[in-house]
Amino acid sequence: MIHVLHVVGARPNFMKVAPVLDDLRCYPQVRQTLVHTGQHYDVNMSDVFFQQLGLPAPDFNLEVGSGSHAQQTAQILARFEPVVLEQKPDVVLVYGDVNSTVAAALVCAKLLIPVGHVEAGLRSGDRTMPEEINRLVTDQIADYLFTPSLDGNANLAREGVGAEKIHFVGNVMIDTLIRLLPAAEQSPILDTMRLAPSGYGLVTLHRPSNVDDPEELSALMGALDELAIRLPLVFPVHPRTRHRIGAARIGKSNDQLHLIDPVSYLDFIALQRGARFVITDSGGVQEETTWLGVPCLTLRANTERPVTVTQGTNQLLGRDTGLLKAAVVQILEGRGKQGTIPPLWDGHAGERIAAILVA
Repeated sequence: MIHVLHVVGARPNFMKVAPVLDDLRCYPQVRQTLVHTGQHYDVNMSDVFFQQLGLPAPDFNLEVGSGSHAQQTAQILARFEPVVLEQKPDVVLVYGDVNSTVAAALVCAKLLIPVGHVEAGLRSGDRTMPEEINRLVTDQIADYLFTPSLDGNANLAREGVGAEKIHFVGNVMIDTLIRLLPAAEQSPILDTMRLAPSGYGLVTLHRPSNVDDPEELSALMGALDELAIRLPLVFPVHPRTRHRIGAARIGKSNDQLHLIDPVSYLDFIALQRGARFVITDSGGVQEETTWLGVPCLTLRANTERPVTVTQGTNQLLGRDTGLLKAAVVQILEGRGKQGTIPPLWDGHAGERIAAILVA
């Protein structure tokens, strides 16, 4: 019997763990345990995702909640170690680049328990991003490094990771997207919001570089207000972003800019699939839009997912509102960027990970 323990903590992790859990169920010799650190803990950010993704209730919920990066990481370290000591897993799988990822990996490395990192090798080159530090540290102590794209393999090799540890398996988020796309196509959200396919743009913003500085946020919101004159924009507002908008007392003048509460996974995929373009600073959205063939305008100076730029539909615009407006005009005039789907983004990444773990 092989005991695999999965650690998740934030919404992107849930989409990544679902196919791996599912594909490991095909092996009767595998026992699985799911630990939720509680890094994202409200219903819209957690519970509804478990339901829609078909995830089982977590075996353990560490309920760490919010806090500074140090506080959150320390709480996970302290609360996760007793679980590992009690459960004695053969391997622990961590996902993505959140604080839960690096904290769980550190606990296991010190207890000499093998760690597998799903979505290994991604690099933005920007160490001001907490996620970049999490990625770098996790990959140095992981035993299995499951990469979603070949740039990940190259990054890990350059950093001295042994080739025997690196496994190019494809993108588990795309597994979930492919599996649940038929259900997302049944979502009523476009009808509810009276939106026509290709008749609106979609916006997501939550990174500190875009929302923490009141002047930067005000400039971005002003640009969105202006763009919504050309095409309605739907903006599911992350709790962090909503708080910043309120604190800066930023209003909007255009009723075509729809600020709505966060939506479920299926509703969000439906909104992405039907959008003329997506404006974002999210990593996962860059990947999903590339697979869906929807133009993506990323308000960041760099990305840890360069394959979405070199092969996909993504463009990096920094925080230049002039570039953003010009890119939207290009798309509306039918001159938007075309892309292709990267290798192994085929819906079978979870199967490859499962096969490697039980080999």
